[in-house]
Amino acid sequence: MSSDTVNTLAADTRLVREHLAAVSLPEAMDAAQIADYKTRIKALLKEKDAVLVAHYYTDALLQELAEESGGFISDSLEMARFGRDAAASTLVVAGVRFMGETACILSPDKTVLMPTLDATCSLDLACPAEDFDAFCAAHPDREVVVYANTSAAVKARADWVVTSSIAVDVVEHLAAQGKKIIWAPDRHLGAYIQKRTGADMLLWDGACIVHEEFKARGLLDLKALHPEAAVLAHPESPDAVLEIADVIGSTTQIIQAAITLPNDTFIVATDKGIFYKLQQLAPHKQFLVAPTAGDDATCRSCAHCPWMAMNSLDRLYNTLLHGSNRVTVDRALAERAMVPLQRMLDFSAQHKLKVAGKA
Repeated sequence: MSSDTVNTLAADTRLVREHLAAVSLPEAMDAAQIADYKTRIKALLKEKDAVLVAHYYTDALLQELAEESGGFISDSLEMARFGRDAAASTLVVAGVRFMGETACILSPDKTVLMPTLDATCSLDLACPAEDFDAFCAAHPDREVVVYANTSAAVKARADWVVTSSIAVDVVEHLAAQGKKIIWAPDRHLGAYIQKRTGADMLLWDGACIVHEEFKARGLLDLKALHPEAAVLAHPESPDAVLEIADVIGSTTQIIQAAITLPNDTFIVATDKGIFYKLQQLAPHKQFLVAPTAGDDATCRSCAHCPWMAMNSLDRLYNTLLHGSNRVTVDRALAERAMVPLQRMLDFSAQHKLKVAGKA
């Protein structure tokens, strides 16, 4: 079994640092400004035949607005799937760039707008399409499985696109067929999947700047203060953090665990934007942010994605008002990227039936 990790200049943190340096965060608003923007945005959504879809990691104000206006809050793929099925002709995606691209791929005949096109993702940055294409070509005997947190061009090069909620099942399915795998871009998620499945996986060397900063040492210290707390962790976190976790799962799985587990207190190792939905669905429970402090901690994110934080009410308003920040994906590229996406969607539907005992 191979456990190699691809060391590539694409994973150099220099590129991430350059993008972080260019991040422009919105200014804080008072209650009157917030109410005014929300009123104007709701009117524009109706006028433009648009629907707002927001990721769990965006600001609570945007998530709240999505719900109030008939939109949707979820993970990246479910956002795109909701947008595809929505009657609206325009989708406004509050998230990061690859999410807007995924919405374009699933809804090629709809207009897709974003509050800002500068919001990117360290995983996307760490996996340039040209470098990844060359690496895949050098290993033609391997099935290419990529995480949803990638560009449309990387998706188009893949055999499978997966989310964190279905990745283990897909890789287990491929391993049962004796297939060797290239996994990209998150090395922590890849290592977790490899550990769970025993698959022969060659891992690309990328990481999420939010999840990589969670520290086992700080987590143990916090756990000592709250021994009754359950630890919920996203599998993009380092292995030392995952070893402490009571539940490891996607954003949706973390939310479900918080609702169903009997614990009154949870330590959450994922982006703290998820706390809006956690507190909404489990209002009588306490949620604590997993520590990013510890040896060698840089705290570039402090448990919140700086690119997600670029989404704001004023930027959303200007996008709707002017029809700006439109996301486009070349039609031929989108059609190629849709193949591995559809493969995952079909697998997911079949897997749900199997789990339910109907297949």
